[in-house]
Amino acid sequence: MPSDDWKLYGFAPVPRDPEVLFKDHPTASGPNPKQDLFVVDDFPLPDTPLVREVRAFAQKELDEQTFNHSNRVFVYGAALVKTHFPEWKFNETPSALETYALSCLLHDIGTAEKFLATTYMSFEFKGAIVARDLILSLGGPEPEADGVCDAIIRHQDIFVKGGNITMVGQILQLSTILDNVGLRANLVHPRLIETTTAKFPRKGWSEHFARVIEKELTLKPWCHTSTFEVPNWKAGVQSNFATDVRGNDVMRPFD
Repeated sequence: MPSDDWKLYGFAPVPRDPEVLFKDHPTASGPNPKQDLFVVDDFPLPDTPLVREVRAFAQKELDEQTFNHSNRVFVYGAALVKTHFPEWKFNETPSALETYALSCLLHDIGTAEKFLATTYMSFEFKGAIVARDLILSLGGPEPEADGVCDAIIRHQDIFVKGGNITMVGQILQLSTILDNVGLRANLVHPRLIETTTAKFPRKGWSEHFARVIEKELTLKPWCHTSTFEVPNWKAGVQSNFATDVRGNDVMRPFD
């Protein structure tokens, strides 16, 4: 394992718990966090052969709502880091930005029709394996494939308080939960949300994703998504996670 690969592919350790990450933060804490006036076109996907091939795969396998969500997640995360963590030099490190783009495009690949109901595994874990295999098959570097796999596996570890996570993994968590339930949407400018949802429309994403959650819980009541639910969750019990997703008031005007 080369000693400096972690610097290239976003493996730098950062606190897992956003409450720790943002505590007394100079631009992200308090009632009026900094909101740089960005628009969606400020954050195009990296134009690399690997991203182009992975994007084509994701667009083929995912439904339109999930594919659009994956693109929005990339934009929100790239903007959030540029405003609040410029010292990470994330957007200025092409290999790390590409790793993040691949993670975004593939983070929900496990919910695709081809995969969700054809495995006993939780969708994040199956999707992470699919993503890693795909990137390697396309000639991507193994550390990059590992970084994407790690980020996808952990992208719903929302309730883990201790320890660290990779930089890419943290950005993916922050941006997915922003799009799904509106959490910390005040860290980005409203104009960014307006332009991003115009370019990558939600098309009822809140209801769509809530139904995906309920489908996986029904198919696989042991799945990792059940960590959002009451202990010993059983079919017939209303999903807390699906309820939170449907209750996304921040994104309701754009749904």
